Amino acid sequence: MSVEITTGPPEVRVPASAEVTDTIGTAEAVLTRRTGASVRLADPEDLGGSGRSVVMRVRVAETPFELPRTLVLKHYGAPPAEGYSDPFAHEAASCQLATALPRELRVGPELIAQDAGRRLLVLEDLGRGATLADVLFADDQKAAERSMLAWARALGRLHTSMAGREADFDALMRRLGAESWTDPVAADIRRSLTELPELLEQTLGVSTPEPVRRALGTASGLLGATRYRSFSPSDICPDNSLVTGNGVRFLDFEWACVRDVALDAAYLRFPFPSSWCSYAMPDELVENMLATWRAEVVEVWPELDDDAVLLPRLLEAQLLWVWVSTWWFLPRSGQLDAPIDAHMPSPRRSTALADRWRRLGEHASSGGMSEVAELSERMVAALLERFGSGVLELRPYPAFR
Repeated sequence: MSVEITTGPPEVRVPASAEVTDTIGTAEAVLTRRTGASVRLADPEDLGGSGRSVVMRVRVAETPFELPRTLVLKHYGAPPAEGYSDPFAHEAASCQLATALPRELRVGPELIAQDAGRRLLVLEDLGRGATLADVLFADDQKAAERSMLAWARALGRLHTSMAGREADFDALMRRLGAESWTDPVAADIRRSLTELPELLEQTLGVSTPEPVRRALGTASGLLGATRYRSFSPSDICPDNSLVTGNGVRFLDFEWACVRDVALDAAYLRFPFPSSWCSYAMPDELVENMLATWRAEVVEVWPELDDDAVLLPRLLEAQLLWVWVSTWWFLPRSGQLDAPIDAHMPSPRRSTALADRWRRLGEHASSGGMSEVAELSERMVAALLERFGSGVLELRPYPAFR
């Protein structure tokens, strides 16, 4: 779900001429209709996008009304086939929901204009700041620590400000033509619960004990209707988090949903399990990030200040993330133990998985899930036997080396 980034100063790339003409022309028509007077845009700069959309920064060259000096345009292609989630609907509904908040509570870009028929969003330009990935892959440890704490604070603020908005999100999605919406990770987790035990038997010779299956079944309750649900961007990876002077802002809402906050908070215990760049972080920083997030969410859920309430939920979420990421990344028979993303500075799949199982085992042991701790030990040993001793050495992000 992550988009490609570059480290260091962003390279200005002009999009293909057909994309420019189509997107700028569409945006000018949408803004002209909204303002009632001609708006002209210029100087397009490609911001990456994906196979699903074109994303560019443009300068507002002509307008009789007050508009920001620059804007970001996100222009989606054709709708997906029937039965698949529409990323445009998810993003448009999310931006509408977030823009309704007071400016000081927003953790994403303001929605300036949209056109559902033309599948276009006109968004606030949050500037040329570094992404969280840029910071983590640089060499400034203090800057990385500050940014990670700001990321944790932004995540907590998002959870508190958007709690209780599920009905609003659902209504906005229906207005955009989506009959229903789903958490894409939840669908993968449910599938992995069924498929991973056989895969572990085939590839590593590791069986899944019945008590672990029961623990997974209990943990999957986080995927349903709990009292701790809030809005989530879903893809909260470093390259979708922009470090600004006003804190961290989230950029990508193509898979946004409402889910239990523990599924996002588990990212604080082991970094970014769904991302290409899942390296290690200092244990003290991890604890400080969790405390920072917690200080925000207790305003809405004061009981989460109690370790007896929060830590078991985090452990269940961590178990689900380790399980589904093993299903995603474990090399199948005949596959090489390649990096998670061959085009990015990613760790080897076996290295990332061994570290996740090791950390899960430590938390499970202290959290009273002895069967999960025992399986974790067997998984680490099996990964070591198959892929070699290097799997145990997950390096920190470059900023912490």
